[in-house]
Amino acid sequence: MRKAMWFTVILGLVAVCGYGIKAHAASDAVQVGATAPNFTLPSQEDKPVSLTDYKGKWVVLYFYPKDQTTGCTIEAHNFQRDMSKYDAANAVVLGVSLDTVEGHKAWCAKDTFSFKLLADPDHKVVDLYGVPVMTHGDMKFAQRQTYLISPKGKVVKYWPKVDVQTHSEEVLAEIAAEKK
Repeated sequence: MRKAMWFTVILGLVAVCGYGIKAHAASDAVQVGATAPNFTLPSQEDKPVSLTDYKGKWVVLYFYPKDQTTGCTIEAHNFQRDMSKYDAANAVVLGVSLDTVEGHKAWCAKDTFSFKLLADPDHKVVDLYGVPVMTHGDMKFAQRQTYLISPKGKVVKYWPKVDVQTHSEEVLAEIAAEKK
């Protein structure tokens, strides 16, 4: 009985306090049908990458919390696994997090990702797209979200919640559906 009471108290505290995790919305999310805001960020190669570099291609712009964490690694490996399907669909994958170029370099070297990971430590693009920023102590993380941008530069799909296990397949299915 005592354990059940403590368990209830702890759950209540976690619910009230968020266990030190707070989410702050930067602004409203970019809406489906809107022109995707252009941006330029450095990639893991420390070279600038702009959305306009991919005009005429489908762009999977996915935001994720942190390099080399379990969920982010699963999601990135699934995108990498399906890279030939993205190439065949005339699509590119761009990952964005608040990590640095150096962090992206280390992760790409370890896990051999061939798509671009973009560094946004000042959360300029995260804010531009309205991706909530979560804080835990002095660390900040972008919430996991994805935008699918058409070859004409319009947002055609927005995933505010993502299942890392199946997300790549969902994105590929949406590209196929949009092409019909």
